[in-house]
Amino acid sequence: MENPGDDRKETSIERDSSIDTVPDKQSTKIDILLNATGNVPIMKKRKWAVEGNKPISSIMSFIHRYLRMDAEDKLFLYVNQTFAPAPDQIIKNLYDCYGSNGKLVLYYCKSQAWG
Repeated sequence: MENPGDDRKETSIERDSSIDTVPDKQSTKIDILLNATGNVPIMKKRKWAVEGNKPISSIMSFIHRYLRMDAEDKLFLYVNQTFAPAPDQIIKNLYDCYGSNGKLVLYYCKSQAWG
């Protein structure tokens, strides 16, 4: 015969594990600060919260759409005014290595500026 107390222990463990997973979902957003450089239009909103598991190319696509740039227009993206990340680089990895003050600072321009 099964003890009814065993069922209570299982449900309490299930509840505890679900509580642990909730902060992970909330913490996947990373604050990104987008700064214009050179002859590119300035975005009205500079600070964005982005999913950390996306590649940096998703930010480049977003900027293209937001600024209504032509498909043939080039866009360069730089981390902390130093280097251009590879398009397949994951945002969370860049944030872990180069983020400061709780955000990742990116610079965008139409012509090559740094690196």
